[in-house]
Amino acid sequence: MTIDVLQIAAGALTGFVVGMTGVGGGALMTPILLLGFGTAPLVAVGTDLWFAAITKLAVSGLHARQRLIDWPVVRRLWLGSLPASVLTLVWLANWQATDDAVAVVKAAIAIAVSLTAVSLLAARPLRALGARLSASAPSSASAEWRAVATVAAGALLGVMVTLTSVGAGALGVVMLVHLYPRLVPPRLVASDIAHAILLALCAGLGHLAISGVDLNLLGNLLTGSIPAALVGAAVSSRIPHVVLRTALGAVLLAIGLTMLGAVM
Repeated sequence: MTIDVLQIAAGALTGFVVGMTGVGGGALMTPILLLGFGTAPLVAVGTDLWFAAITKLAVSGLHARQRLIDWPVVRRLWLGSLPASVLTLVWLANWQATDDAVAVVKAAIAIAVSLTAVSLLAARPLRALGARLSASAPSSASAEWRAVATVAAGALLGVMVTLTSVGAGALGVVMLVHLYPRLVPPRLVASDIAHAILLALCAGLGHLAISGVDLNLLGNLLTGSIPAALVGAAVSSRIPHVVLRTALGAVLLAIGLTMLGAVM
């Protein structure tokens, strides 16, 4: 493997953010690969999916030992996300070589990054909205509504993550906040990470077969991300996330709007 200090540093930065907050990995890494290292869009998505899966797998053990993962919620998300991921991979396998498919992927990445930024910047209002919507749902239908809506949310995430590698973190947390407003933030983050790992592995396997993965780039990114993610996870309960999430949201919004302007 050829050592690249800049790639290792990019992995460390993203890994720390993922370990600290559970969000922002794909939204931060995919633009870095596209804009910073000039990686082809589909290769960037495939490489980032493996990067995200392995990085989150490294920190998920800490969450599992603390018994923070809500497995029934995670299984509902998988019920929607994994079939949706497979269907998206079938589409990519048939159309990934065309210019139109590449343009769709670029536009989808820009939109997903922008949505992730908004979800980070508006975290508190979105949480309050989720609580109000949950309270207004009929109590007799509440459990059934949540189950169906969770599967649907998983399906949407499955398409987005497979197409862009973005959304499993911040957007997944926002969806869970709306569906399960009584879940405390550590359980939200842990459950979202657990769901994202299997989804990223499923999508990553498909991209490995369809468009390829830059293994040298992946190795450099993981060299920086895994230790940084473990540090971020270890200190996540001791450091307030508001400043970090706001700064990350502002950066991602600027990146997303820039990318949208380039594809329009």
